[in-house]
Amino acid sequence: MSTGRPRVLVVDDETQILRALRVILRDAGFEALPASDGEEALDIAAVNNPDAAIVDLVLPDIDGVEVCRRLREWSDLPIIVLSAVGEEDAKVRALGAGADDYVTKPFGPRELVARLEAVLRRAGPELEDAVIRADGLEIDLAARAVRRDGDEVHLTPKEFDLLRTLARNRGRLMTHRDLLGSVWGAGYSEDTQVLRAHVANLRRKIEPSEGPRYIKTDPGVGYRFAA
Repeated sequence: MSTGRPRVLVVDDETQILRALRVILRDAGFEALPASDGEEALDIAAVNNPDAAIVDLVLPDIDGVEVCRRLREWSDLPIIVLSAVGEEDAKVRALGAGADDYVTKPFGPRELVARLEAVLRRAGPELEDAVIRADGLEIDLAARAVRRDGDEVHLTPKEFDLLRTLARNRGRLMTHRDLLGSVWGAGYSEDTQVLRAHVANLRRKIEPSEGPRYIKTDPGVGYRFAA
């Protein structure tokens, strides 16, 4: 049962630090979701949809940079990397993989909580329009749920991210490069076949049988959410 507190995924393989973080977060009004390695963290995130994450850089299986990268494939949750590694290159790698902040061990509990609250505030404005509604289609950004005419539509994480990106830019032409970069990352900026395949799958799931209502094609250029 939910406690009503913001939930924070906490990933660290050191038991004492994990225990300390749980106490710090509890006292600050958060609920900690602990994990001792990267794969466990990804499983917990997928099931529990946390509000933020604090991820240690050095983990026994996959490192914190890879955890950030894989979380960013389907989630916009704020991520703080917490590490004893203070070199600039490590920070750049973490931030480049999608981390929002980087805190070096040893850390002060008050500073960590302040940084957590700051990244949550920066993410907050998106919640003002947490549900996008258009012509019978409802996109719940917080719950990552989609309904058409009241019926739930099951999308893959990438299909949802693609629809979310289009819907947030309603009426604007999004080029192939824009969408590939936003949803898949810069390394996929030329992979239009991947984009076309996902748009086709998305249309099969959300569009009415009489033809496209929501996603319009600008041939050779991109797509726009036109509802």
